[in-house]
Amino acid sequence: MEVVLAKSAGFCFGVQKAVDTVYEQIEKKKGRIYTYGPIIHNEEVVKDLEEKGVLVINSLEELKAVKEGVVVIRSHGATKEIYDIIENNGLELVDATCPFVKKIHNIVREESDKGNFVIIIGSDKHPEVEGIKGWSDKENTVVIESEEQAENFVLDVEKKNKHICIVSQTTFNSNKFKYLVEIICKKGYYINVLDTICNATHMRQTEARKIAREVDAMIVIGGKNSSNTQKLYEISKSECNNTYYIQTVKDLDRAKLGQFEYIGITAGASTPKKIIEEVQTNVRKF
Repeated sequence: MEVVLAKSAGFCFGVQKAVDTVYEQIEKKKGRIYTYGPIIHNEEVVKDLEEKGVLVINSLEELKAVKEGVVVIRSHGATKEIYDIIENNGLELVDATCPFVKKIHNIVREESDKGNFVIIIGSDKHPEVEGIKGWSDKENTVVIESEEQAENFVLDVEKKNKHICIVSQTTFNSNKFKYLVEIICKKGYYINVLDTICNATHMRQTEARKIAREVDAMIVIGGKNSSNTQKLYEISKSECNNTYYIQTVKDLDRAKLGQFEYIGITAGASTPKKIIEEVQTNVRKF
């Protein structure tokens, strides 16, 4: 059996920065540490942090009830409202938002201040997209994820002359982003398109597609709630029917994988190196 591991597999810059930031706060021992939402979409990392005393805040109501301690904004970013609550409650804010996500916050805020309409290409319920929406005028912002939504998009009569700015969730499928933008651009509006999918995502998706085309089976490693891992799975599955989505080495199906001679492995941006190495080692043992 031959096994090939994607060079881009594992933590991206933004995720590594966020995780390191929380561990640095633990070392400082300055009191109770919270993260607003899981710091990244990986259960193993979140569990390790919880064992070290880091608590996860899962809602605005929970955040409002916290009156002391350190709150770390996760790599996905957060709405302006969350920043305001942290400040008003006198909490210490540590911002671990991915710089590429922070850039989108600045873009939509500036576009909204200009009176422009904002289209976010991404998954509406994903925390990154929820955070982006929180920096834009909600009356002039829409999230589009599907072809149907793009086809049905139309500005209200009183907004038909507004300029439109299109941005993307950083981990969105790059090919799908281009396709949805093409549909929207045919409607004849004044549109400024900003491809805000991060370079790491572009590279990861391109590499996954290339490997999946060449192997007999493909393994995609990542948390079940990880958007970028789900996109990797979709891309790999489109090129290789024998594609398997796992979270850890425990999810490997030895019976199925044992029949293949050439196996590819990639992993989402929230997957620790240790988990990737364990999977790679065990696959080779087959």
